[in-house]
Order: sequence, then structure tokens, then C-alpha cells
Amino acid sequence: MAVTDEAIHKIKEMILSGELSAGDRLPPEKELSEKLGLSRSSLREAVKALEIIRVLDVRRGDGTYVTSLEPALLTEAVSFIVDLHQDKSVLEIFEVRRILEPAAAAMAAGHITAEQLTALRATMADVDEDTSVEDLVNHDLVFHGLIAQAAENSYLASLLDGLSSNTVRARIWRGLTQEKAVSRTLSEHAAIADALERGDAELARALLTVHISGVEQWLREAL
Repeated sequence: MAVTDEAIHKIKEMILSGELSAGDRLPPEKELSEKLGLSRSSLREAVKALEIIRVLDVRRGDGTYVTSLEPALLTEAVSFIVDLHQDKSVLEIFEVRRILEPAAAAMAAGHITAEQLTALRATMADVDEDTSVEDLVNHDLVFHGLIAQAAENSYLASLLDGLSSNTVRARIWRGLTQEKAVSRTLSEHAAIADALERGDAELARALLTVHISGVEQWLREAL
């Protein structure tokens, strides 16, 4: 394992130094293993590990390439981990969201465009207590995703997207539907959109904090 770690570190250094850039093809396995002073088996294990976290792209019959290294690719592992959640870790995920989402909303207040606001409000059209859980989940994902995108920080948006779990969201919206609390939740979304439209960063931050905290509290009681 230590040798594989060394191989991973050496490939990482090649990328950080600029010797390899996004989209570049790695040298052939034999050539690269000799260059790095590693066995070919160790190099293969390192390449497999870096492929899993989307740093490398192995194209059968073509070669191995450095990916685009875009944030959306590099944070995919977060989504994988979130999908493995247990009840306690779901609450910890919400604690992280409670820290990050209000910050994203505050940032978005200074950048959000008229088109993004229109899209944000469109997610709430025709959504009510009778809307299916599947459609409520889709609304929620798009609504929060648009705010994160409007913050104009690709790493933050990708990280928040990775922390989103359809399974958890479905569970929450199913519970809110049963408790006839969908309208209240949607009114919170509308208030957040209003704050963003006014460019009020602190109000948007506060409303998102209350919103996430309320859902988190509901989830604590439901678990």
C-alpha cells in the first residue's frame, strides 16, 4: 500500500508541477514506471485509485489521460459517500449544509441575475401540498442548486451538490407531505427568493439558516 501511495503522490506531483496538465495523455506504462522508479503493478494500482476519484481517465485501447479536473468531477466522491449514509451521518451532513448553504445564499445575493431569479421562481410554480414527492424532490434539488450556482464559486456549488442525497430528500418531503407542512416549506423558499432579488445578503443568509435548521430539526425528531 505504501508503494501505491508513493505512486499516487508522484503522479500528483507531475500534475501540480505542470508536467501533466488537464487533458494530457500519460506516457506509456513501461516508460512512466521507469521514469518514476516504480514497478508497473504499483503504477497500475495508483492509476486505478486516481481513476476512481476522477483525476485520471483510462480509455481502453487508447491510453490514460488526466481528466478536465473540473470541480464537478473531483467532488463526485462526496456524492458516493453521502449515498452510504446512516441515520447519524445524515444529521452530520445537515450540519455541514447548515454552514455552507447560508454562505452560498449570501454570496448569491450579490451575483444572482434576473434570469436566475426567474428560474428560481419557476421551480415553485404549480408546487403545492398535492404535488408528488418525486416532483417535490426535483423542485428542492433545482432550487438549492440554482442558489449555489448563483454564488459563482464552482467548488462550493459542486460540494453542495455532492452533499445532496435524493434518498434523504425524498424521506423529508414524504414526511412534510404527511404533516401537511409542504406549503410552509415552500413559503420559506419564496422568502429566500425575495431576499435574493433585493440583494439582501444577510437576510438571505438568515433565512437559509432557519430553513435548513428547521428541516434538520424535523429530521432529528423523525430518526
